[in-house]
Amino acid sequence: MRTAEKTRASTSLAHVERVNLAIDYIVGHLGRRLKLADVAHAAMLSPFHFHRVFQALVGETVTDFVKRLRLDRALFMMAHRRKPSLTKIALSCGFSSSSDFSRCFRQRFGASPRDFDINAWRDAHRQEIEATVPKAARLHLKKLPHASNPDAFRVTIRELPARTVAYIRVSNPYRSFDAVVKAIGRLETWAERNGLADRQWLGYQWEKPEITALENCAYYTAVEAEHFAPKGEIGRYRFPSMTVAQIEMRGGVDLDLRLFHWFYGVWLPRSRYVPDNWPGFEAFIGRPLTHGTDYFELNAQIPVRPA
Repeated sequence: MRTAEKTRASTSLAHVERVNLAIDYIVGHLGRRLKLADVAHAAMLSPFHFHRVFQALVGETVTDFVKRLRLDRALFMMAHRRKPSLTKIALSCGFSSSSDFSRCFRQRFGASPRDFDINAWRDAHRQEIEATVPKAARLHLKKLPHASNPDAFRVTIRELPARTVAYIRVSNPYRSFDAVVKAIGRLETWAERNGLADRQWLGYQWEKPEITALENCAYYTAVEAEHFAPKGEIGRYRFPSMTVAQIEMRGGVDLDLRLFHWFYGVWLPRSRYVPDNWPGFEAFIGRPLTHGTDYFELNAQIPVRPA
């Protein structure tokens, strides 16, 4: 690689590192007031330079990105069977008031939160997700009656300790799974070099694909790690201790989707829990691609809290 190309590649990875720091700060403080200067400080860049770098790599301004994440979180909370009041949703998602929330909501969705048909919205997004599944596997998705459990899923409530992960962020993973496979390979190479490849491997998304447009989703391939410095595309995030509903799964992507349909549509409404504001995890049994790309062995870990 020529010197100029090496310099550009190094600069690009440095910018990815800074944007990772910014996104980590945003998702960790979404329920609080966020100032551009604070986010830029977390990314270790001047506010002006940071704003340009963030928009170039993410495709949105920081303000638009934060507002979208807040509205997506609000939609997810509105979809709960035991949903909080709109005022509580507004404040927990970082809006200054219920009127501020309603105004932003109407600007984006063309309706007030009270009049919005969240079930139709989720159904449309679910169909979009299912369209990304290979045609042969889609047939199995249609075989799940609403109130049954033909796959014999079993839920175990677990208390997980705080854990730190090394991750690579993959934008728009539904466009091509190949990008996820390549990212897993790069992280695996890094993990082997640092003696971490036999730790717990995870996959997660901050966005909820049944709520967020697929092109705005990102997938994080991650491995548990403690003492390392984030560099380039390898980010570092520390999750707090949390309660999760864990379900073992051994099968293809169609079974993965059926698991989440059953959990949210059947088990959760009948339980004494509601979802917590952390991403759901794929906790792989072994490494992510041990069995290729058509079969997976993992424990789905969905953060919950008492209703």
